Amino acid sequence: MADLGVIFMHNEGYSTMCGHAVIALGRYAVDSGLLSTDVSRSSVGEVPVFIECPCGVVKALVDIEEGKSGRVRFVSVPAFAFGLDVEVNTEKFGQVKVDIGFGGAFYAIVPAHRLGVDVRSSRLADIVEAAIAITNAGKSQIRLHHPDSEELAFLYGTIVTDGKDMFNSDLQEATANVCVFADSEVDRSPTGSGVTARIAVQYARKQIGLHQMRVFEQGLVGSTFTGQAVKETKVGDFDAVHVEVAGNAYYTGKCTFTVEKDDPFREGFLLK
Repeated sequence: MADLGVIFMHNEGYSTMCGHAVIALGRYAVDSGLLSTDVSRSSVGEVPVFIECPCGVVKALVDIEEGKSGRVRFVSVPAFAFGLDVEVNTEKFGQVKVDIGFGGAFYAIVPAHRLGVDVRSSRLADIVEAAIAITNAGKSQIRLHHPDSEELAFLYGTIVTDGKDMFNSDLQEATANVCVFADSEVDRSPTGSGVTARIAVQYARKQIGLHQMRVFEQGLVGSTFTGQAVKETKVGDFDAVHVEVAGNAYYTGKCTFTVEKDDPFREGFLLK
């Protein structure tokens, strides 16, 4: 049973998973008093928060220190590599090989050099244009399916990476990416569900093992998450892993929406 349910809204509708929002909701659930901060609910000074997302129930663990919440980690729904080195044809970049990973949502994952961009130094507009080309090609050319729900079987976006997917046990160097999703939106974080999908693909390629923690960075703004595969499992015929992602969320403000019955635009409107 979940402690709360959530729908993640964006400029094109809703997403099936948002790891950064789970981190934020975990902190908010504790800070707001929605859940008790009694650490007896767990064993290491953390409060568990079970959040029902469109992709399934996700467990967040909120670190508590002196009665205040801090870093949050969550354990994903089963994540898996749907396909490796899948070829898509694009008008601008020709034939491009991508990996398709599921981390609560499906992503195309592609190294930046295949698109002629750099996730740390290229113009954002160029990265977005390249990512959209991959997403559009993937949507039209790759038929996705999810063993648990066909409502999850759509390509949510494209993650452009620096190509540093191999785990380096000596340097533990951060690997950077930029995630473009929905209607050309760019995530200001490394993307929690995207990190989950990248870990699943790296694990399928045997580039990392269980409990090998990686640092993921949003290449243009520098925000970071950590991620690691913590348990093997199965989703239908797919070999899958549960992935733990950790990060921080910060308050930026509070807002209250009011709906009046005689407001002709009470259900909102959309201009394009």
